[in-house]
Amino acid sequence: MKHRIVVLGAGYAGAYVAGNLARRLCPADTEITVVNAEPDFVERLRLHQLAAGQQIEAPKLADVFAGTGIRLRLARVTAVDPERQVVHVHADADDGGELGYDTLVYALGSRVADCGIPGVAEHAFHVTARPAALRLRERLDSLVGQGEGGRVLVVGDGLTGIETATEFAESRPGLSVTLIARGLLGARLSDGARSHLRRACDRLGITVLEDTSVEAVEATRVLCDDGTALASDATVWTAGFAVDPIAAAGGLEVTDNGRIIVDDTMRSLSHPNVYAAGDSAYAIGDNGRPLPMSCASAGSTGRQATDAIVGRLTGRKIAKSKLDYPGNHISLGRRDGILQMVDDKARPKPKYVGGRKAARIKSGILQISLWGISHPTFGLPRRKRRLAATPDVSADKALA
Repeated sequence: MKHRIVVLGAGYAGAYVAGNLARRLCPADTEITVVNAEPDFVERLRLHQLAAGQQIEAPKLADVFAGTGIRLRLARVTAVDPERQVVHVHADADDGGELGYDTLVYALGSRVADCGIPGVAEHAFHVTARPAALRLRERLDSLVGQGEGGRVLVVGDGLTGIETATEFAESRPGLSVTLIARGLLGARLSDGARSHLRRACDRLGITVLEDTSVEAVEATRVLCDDGTALASDATVWTAGFAVDPIAAAGGLEVTDNGRIIVDDTMRSLSHPNVYAAGDSAYAIGDNGRPLPMSCASAGSTGRQATDAIVGRLTGRKIAKSKLDYPGNHISLGRRDGILQMVDDKARPKPKYVGGRKAARIKSGILQISLWGISHPTFGLPRRKRRLAATPDVSADKALA
């Protein structure tokens, strides 16, 4: 029988792993199935642009995986049972079912975290999923259609919050945009990059509120910890991310916030035939610090998971991928940006790249990422690796 590989999620990490496994493993020995709730590949890093009103490419996963031998199952993952080695799924067209696996790749990513703040789930918008971004887009369209613009509050000054606020201010100049920062705006940037960010906010007319915490979100306002009530026609929540509790509920060893704890090959510490990649994985980088949830981490954890699976199944040594986080690439609209590199302790380096050059580099990175996902058969080897007579799915092998 063929070795069954099931990949949960077809975001940056899942699609990358599935495509590269199909490139490197012989189809006579393996069967690869990808489970994803949406039919399209979602460029999550550009969903704030979609919400702002721009057209974002969304390749069909059926087209992406055409000719690779990968089976695509459009369904929502409802549970995993690593003891029985099955995944429970549900699709609108059926009552659900089970998928058995020999090797599981868990790459379901992350979603918006309400941080326990009352009213976030009921009243706030977010940009962590395509349907949510389109819903926000409709709301912004309705505000502009009223002829008086509208007041938009972006809560959270991480990368998503900064990119969302600047994109909205540039693309929809009729809106009044306020960015709420819990501490100092751009605290993770160097002095020069932080000054660049402030100038961009000033240029775009963004009101920045620092050292401000939100205690509740209501339909037409936000309540702050100092007693201030801020009027809002659309509150966008970008104050954190969370993972789905599916892994924890299935008995996998996870962190307090539900991320799967893995070794340096992205293998689950509790279940050796389960691998995690992307935001779902709690991986320790080469600097001894946990890798942050990011597209860069999706790439490095996805590469390592792929190398580990191929190595163990074919009896070869496992190549060691570099697990690091080089820096932050921040878009400030379409014509400005910041590239802030960090040292091995995740501290910002003094120098940074800003302006149009940074914007072009960020755009190029996104285009390359999308191209790589959309062309999984590029560089297809003439001879794919056959599985070993007894694939190693339980014991560690030496890293090359």
